[in-house]
Amino acid sequence: MSWGFLRDLLSGVNKYSIGIGRIWVAVVFIFRLLVYIVATENIWKYEHDEFECNIKQPGCENVCFDHFFPVSHISLWALQLIMVSTPSLLVVFHVAYREKREKHHNQKLYKSPGEIDGGLLCTYLISLILKMGLEIVFLVLFYKLYNGFKVPRLVKCDIRPCPNTVDCFISKPTEKMIFLYFLVATSCLCIVLNLSELSYLIFKYSIKCYPKRYIKKCQ
Repeated sequence: MSWGFLRDLLSGVNKYSIGIGRIWVAVVFIFRLLVYIVATENIWKYEHDEFECNIKQPGCENVCFDHFFPVSHISLWALQLIMVSTPSLLVVFHVAYREKREKHHNQKLYKSPGEIDGGLLCTYLISLILKMGLEIVFLVLFYKLYNGFKVPRLVKCDIRPCPNTVDCFISKPTEKMIFLYFLVATSCLCIVLNLSELSYLIFKYSIKCYPKRYIKKCQ
């Protein structure tokens, strides 16, 4: 598939992000999307064909592979990349709404349609919360599906139609585990960046609004 649409989406959102948000876009684009396209797709490309068991019982290898890999790593990562980038569309849609509203009224209603304030600030904060939530959901899902963040060299399978307990071997386990740790680490880094940006915006907005509320109360 072509990842151009995701690149264009991240580039569009980058215009409305603050400094921390731009770092998040860079991490997603360089350390996740490009690494996924260049390296991980090739490493996991033939994972089913290279999964071998020490028995030739028809159907045994397929059943064992499905048991230990219910969802392909590469498919789960692709879904994760798409899902964590989707909340950014909320910001793009909100800015487009502001621009359309100004065009409809034929007058300047905002200092800048892309300036993060008022309703756009709320939309931006919601998008950050959604991105953090989705990152955590996928990390937990990955941990539950594969019993931890590791790739074993040998797995033992006794599921029918296997006649007894058979040994199955995963190809390139060390290389896969290195990239697995790298992708999990970048996912955690994205959570930290989102949390930092969320905290910064809330703090900045609180500092900005407090003097106005205090003056209004005194009056």
